[in-house]
Amino acid sequence: MGDMGRIGWVMADIRERIAAGRLQAGSRLPSIRRSAEALGVSKSTVVEAFARLTAQGEISSRRGAGFYVSRSQPLSLAPVGSPVEREIDPLWVMRRSLAADDLAFKPGCGWLPDSWMPDDSIRRALRAAARGATAALVNYSPPLGFEALREHLSRVLGERGIGAARDQILLTDSGTQAIDLVCRLFVQPGDSVLVDDPCYFNFLNIARAHRAKIVSVPYTPNGPDPTRFAELLTEHAPRLYLTTGTFQNPTGAMPSSIAQHRILKLAEAHNLIVVEDDIFADFAAQPVTRFAAFDGFERVIYVGSCSKTLSAALRCGFICTRPDWIDSLVDLRLSTTFGGNELATRAIHRLLLDGSYRKHMHATRAKLAAAHARTRARLSDAGLREWCQPQGGLFIWAELPDGLDAADVTRRALREGVMLAPGDVFSCNRSARGFLRFNVAQCSEAKIFEVLQRAMRASRKHRD
Repeated sequence: MGDMGRIGWVMADIRERIAAGRLQAGSRLPSIRRSAEALGVSKSTVVEAFARLTAQGEISSRRGAGFYVSRSQPLSLAPVGSPVEREIDPLWVMRRSLAADDLAFKPGCGWLPDSWMPDDSIRRALRAAARGATAALVNYSPPLGFEALREHLSRVLGERGIGAARDQILLTDSGTQAIDLVCRLFVQPGDSVLVDDPCYFNFLNIARAHRAKIVSVPYTPNGPDPTRFAELLTEHAPRLYLTTGTFQNPTGAMPSSIAQHRILKLAEAHNLIVVEDDIFADFAAQPVTRFAAFDGFERVIYVGSCSKTLSAALRCGFICTRPDWIDSLVDLRLSTTFGGNELATRAIHRLLLDGSYRKHMHATRAKLAAAHARTRARLSDAGLREWCQPQGGLFIWAELPDGLDAADVTRRALREGVMLAPGDVFSCNRSARGFLRFNVAQCSEAKIFEVLQRAMRASRKHRD
């Protein structure tokens, strides 16, 4: 790297720290000497980088006191550039999966195939909702959302052992919006947020968007490592713990009831709020223990959605928690989106009531069971090892053989139209480079595994 490249690299490092909230407006930068030592460059390189940032108004110098951040930078969650060429990160995977016209297969995506969804039932429900009250077509929704759907969700949650009145439930446009609203309410820039490692990669995106400091706890087949969990609470005093409930994303594991009890006791001792994202709840054929059921909403916020099980186009999620927090979340939702999608919520309510959804999920769970068995066999034949054996849901977390780099294998498979999900996009510490997440519902074609094995061979040959 030449002098110009090193100067640009130092400038980019400072800008990234400002954008991530680690350096706030008015914060003092490390001295030139300390910056040079930390970044492994010469002091003259740092001097020139600081001079350029000063000229551009991003930092300012104070005689005898050093350099200070002049203003906060616009938020940047990922490097600017083509989503094809840039470094593989969570947003790269999301862009490639959603803009998938050039992809033949998407075993790395996080949703069911279109052919599995009850499209005829959805059309009927939309027509019925459109024939209903005119307000559903032209007006804003009530502050908490469509009352009849909240009443139904209250009964469903009761069946899961989660006692919640309808007024403890706030409808949102998605599970993602639900988590974003929770972070808006509780997280200030610089606060610590605890996540699992590995975790659902959009937890990382949302936490970064709120300029939080992300701290991760190792996840085991029985849930988060309780010893490390306790240590991190003492070291970092995180405000929130973001975690997946049923069938953890990406591993497919389930936290044991013993682990849940231990986590909740630690949360109580350290004033930690647990956000339980349970959008895969209906994939479970048998009863499942949940943080929200044990806690009674003292410090748990429960999030759900129908995007994975019914329709990603009918945007609808919900937040369920104690009344005072719901009241504040309603105010935030009104401040940021004002009204929800009344037509979508009425259509979803009809699907839940007429039996269509129940039939759909019964068939889906049977399909997933067959898909798990088939995918396990193919992964084993390809030389990959399962991290655990999920009892349902969408995902298998599998380790590549021979120390192969999942990001390299992913890029090679993409050239043949197969979109994989490399492990490090799910890891805050980038400690899962040898893993891939597979969506068993998207793994029906044998060609996926033929491409995978070719990509593995090419990656191995390139490395050797």
